[in-house]
Formats: sequence, C-alpha cells, structure tokens
Amino acid sequence: MNTFILRILASMQNRERGQTLAEYGLIMAVIAVAIVLVAGIAFRTAVINSFQAATKCLQDAGGPVVAGGC
Repeated sequence: MNTFILRILASMQNRERGQTLAEYGLIMAVIAVAIVLVAGIAFRTAVINSFQAATKCLQDAGGPVVAGGC
C-alpha cells in the first residue's frame, strides 16, 4: 500500500514539473510575440522606405547606370 501511495505522489510531482515547463514555454512565446510586434512598430518606417527605394530601383532599371545608385 505504501509503494502505491509513493507512486501516486511521484506521478503528481512529475505532472507539476511538466506543467511548470509548459507555463514557462507559454511565457516565452508571449515575450517573443511582443518583441516581434515592438520591432515591427519601431522599424516600420525604415522597412517601408527600403521597399520603396527597391521598387524605385527596379522601375528605373532600364535607364543608364549611375555611380552610387541602386
């Protein structure tokens, strides 16, 4: 009977470890999403300007080659 109780207690302890690991995983996922959102907001203008410059370069690709250009 004592071994049965010990097995139940050990099983419960292992579940709590797994639950704690899952909670840490969720916290890390939320932090990662927050970092991506903050970076997207912070660098929004730079990304837009880069895409606009690349688009302009591609549109002007048929013209003469200019030093220091695209």
